[in-house]
Amino acid sequence: MPRGGSIPTDAVVFAALPMYDRAENAGAHDALWILIRDGLRARGHPAPDALDRATQHMEGWARPDLVLGQICNLPLRAAFRDRVTVIAASDYGLPDTPPGHYHSLFVVRAEDSALSPQDCAGYRFAYNEALSQSGWGAPSDWAHANRLRLVPALRTGAHVLSLRAVATGQADLAAIDAVTFRNLTRWDPLAAAVRVIGRTHASPGMTFITAPGADPAPFRAAIADAIARLDPAARDTLGLQGIVTLSPADYDIPLPAPPESAENRG
Repeated sequence: MPRGGSIPTDAVVFAALPMYDRAENAGAHDALWILIRDGLRARGHPAPDALDRATQHMEGWARPDLVLGQICNLPLRAAFRDRVTVIAASDYGLPDTPPGHYHSLFVVRAEDSALSPQDCAGYRFAYNEALSQSGWGAPSDWAHANRLRLVPALRTGAHVLSLRAVATGQADLAAIDAVTFRNLTRWDPLAAAVRVIGRTHASPGMTFITAPGADPAPFRAAIADAIARLDPAARDTLGLQGIVTLSPADYDIPLPAPPESAENRG
């Protein structure tokens, strides 16, 4: 897509906001998208009628007709930095966290005696996927800085499954995206079976993206206007307070060693 231009009106176009989407907040995400969609169209950018919930998220990020997506900063750094246009980072108003950033929470079973991650040497660590900043990148960085060796024992595929693995004894420790954990404590009874014992450092939050070569300015305007106009009940459901334009340097975080590497095995 040429800089400052728009996708041809006869093209198939794609949008998805998959990172925090679940049954309980799907209606709020749809309401947000309608406002963004109409704002983009008013600014001359074609946008699909509805969000796509069928396409796998990495496939969606790579689509040349991407109108709007939401990406974790680790896959952005590792594989997509030159393949998408960064619009802005999401701000979910997390406590003691810079705007536009997020962190992860270390959790153990509620009855576990550990009081901090430093007490968890040798614990079986569950992670959602190797290209998750919140599930693997941030906890790996924190562990390295604090001289704790994580023992990645179980790849679950999702934060909710990592929490379930700890709650049911399949694993002993996990790091859960703080926004996801806030949602789980609201809507998943299993959240009561785990206990938070620490948090990682902050890093750029879920980042809105569009196709490469696009001018991000009208997208920022459409998203900011949509959040401001969103019904208060839907805004409360999502917890999304705004967007923040971060410097490209904010994303310059070293890539973590993969979970299966020798560094993490022994």
